[in-house]
Amino acid sequence: MNHASPEEPDHVLLRTEGHAAYITLNRPKALNALTHPMALSIDEALDAWEHDTAVETVLIEGSGERGLCAGGDIRAIYADARTGGTASADFWRDEYRLNARIARYPKPYVALMDGIVMGGGVGISAHGTVRIVTERSRIAMPETGIGFVPDVGGTYLLSLAPGELGTHLALTGTPVGATDAMLCGLADHFVPSPALPALARELAAHPVHTVLQRYVEEPPPGELAAAREWIDHCYAADTAEEIVARLLAVDVPAAKAAAGTLLAKSPTAVKVTLAALRRAHRLGPLERVLEQEYRVSLAALSSPDLVEGIRAQVIDKDRDPRWSPGTLEAVGPAEVERFFAPLGDRELRLSPSASSREVAW
Repeated sequence: MNHASPEEPDHVLLRTEGHAAYITLNRPKALNALTHPMALSIDEALDAWEHDTAVETVLIEGSGERGLCAGGDIRAIYADARTGGTASADFWRDEYRLNARIARYPKPYVALMDGIVMGGGVGISAHGTVRIVTERSRIAMPETGIGFVPDVGGTYLLSLAPGELGTHLALTGTPVGATDAMLCGLADHFVPSPALPALARELAAHPVHTVLQRYVEEPPPGELAAAREWIDHCYAADTAEEIVARLLAVDVPAAKAAAGTLLAKSPTAVKVTLAALRRAHRLGPLERVLEQEYRVSLAALSSPDLVEGIRAQVIDKDRDPRWSPGTLEAVGPAEVERFFAPLGDRELRLSPSASSREVAW
């Protein structure tokens, strides 16, 4: 069985074996970065398997040795933003619908979050039913570093993390390992990386809950639990400026390092991200947050910081973005509010449904 699109026939490999269906992202040289045709191919497969009584479990993994997925195709977004195109808006509309579908999928959706899982990679994994991390996992929403804002339901997930851990990860883009991902609600189980192929094979013959019992182990120590005191205190501030001030005032080297990291990000993206997280916490279901993220993403597409951030980090790789405005203080409330303006007939409208975590499996 293969629902891969004719535009990119090899970038998503699809197959069924026994009672399981398998999705393999297959752009290893690009760290399996997600494109629009790939998202459409995954959605088509999920639709077919949802109505296939022979399929009991769906599993998603990445090809190559580096990770599941490094996010969306940043170079394509860069080209689109520079020319004022609509390709990114079209992609995000279908990608966010896919994220919502994964979250409410009626069959167990197992994500192998091995290696690098960032941005769009989080969107196709962390909304699933069973989210498996390994000793190699590095999970992040690094969008503020390119003048963008966490999307694909990232602000929803991070707004639900304990205390202010999600705020810390969203503003700084800090990657986390297995234990910290589990602490923040981005993953469920730790399985050593070498055991993943055997686990995946067993799903063809056995239900996921019985297979997990044979493979789940205790994860290695994390870092965030011990940092909760200063993270919760500093990031509970009302403004980004106050967050930085608190980080610098705390006599903890990691807090001062976080302040330096935050100050290197796009000031506009940092302030919009903070507002998006706080609003996400009040919005309710994932679908409402994805609708908000769509508004924010389209506004970011016309922001100078997105083009400049991708140029500095991905195109020229000089790592020296020239943000506009260049400081947090220069980003006023009106500029932040612009990112949340209604889109009229361009709005993304999603119907809330039962989350996969509410479906018995």
